[in-house]
Amino acid sequence: MVADLRRPHRSYSIRQLCLEFKCTPRALRFYEDKGLLSPAREGLNRVYNYKDRARLQLILQGKRVGLSLAEIGEILDLYEVDDGGAQQAAKSLRKFRERIVALERQKIDIDEQIEQLKLGCQAMEARLATRPDLLPRAADYDQVLRRQLDGAEH
Repeated sequence: MVADLRRPHRSYSIRQLCLEFKCTPRALRFYEDKGLLSPAREGLNRVYNYKDRARLQLILQGKRVGLSLAEIGEILDLYEVDDGGAQQAAKSLRKFRERIVALERQKIDIDEQIEQLKLGCQAMEARLATRPDLLPRAADYDQVLRRQLDGAEH
C-alpha cells in the first residue's frame, strides 16, 4: 500500500486529502494561496498528486511542532532540490533545534508563572480566611455551614 501512495500516477481529490489528514478544504486552499501546494486542475476541481500529498504531510507536521508557514515554505522549497533530500534534512534539523530551544525557554517561563500564580493563590486565600464565603469553594462552604446550622436548630 505504501508503494501505491508514492506512485506518480496516483491522484487525490481535496475530499480524500481532507479525510486522510483531518483538515478542511479551506486549509488546503489557504496553503495553495500561500504557495505551499499547487494542485493541478480538472475543470473546477483540484487534483493533488503524490508530491502534493507529501508536501501537505510536511506542512501539517511542521505546524504541529510550531513552525511558521514561512519556515515550512523554506523547507518545502528544498523538496525539489536533487540531492536526495540532504539540504531539506539539514534545514529541517536547524529549524527543529531552534524550535526545541524556544519551547524549552517557554517551558521554564510557564513553570515560573505557575509557581507565581500558586503563591498568589495562597496569599489571597490567607487574606480571605476571614471571608470564606468569597473563596472559590464558597458554595461548598455554604452548604457545610447550612447543614451545621440546620443540625443545631433541630
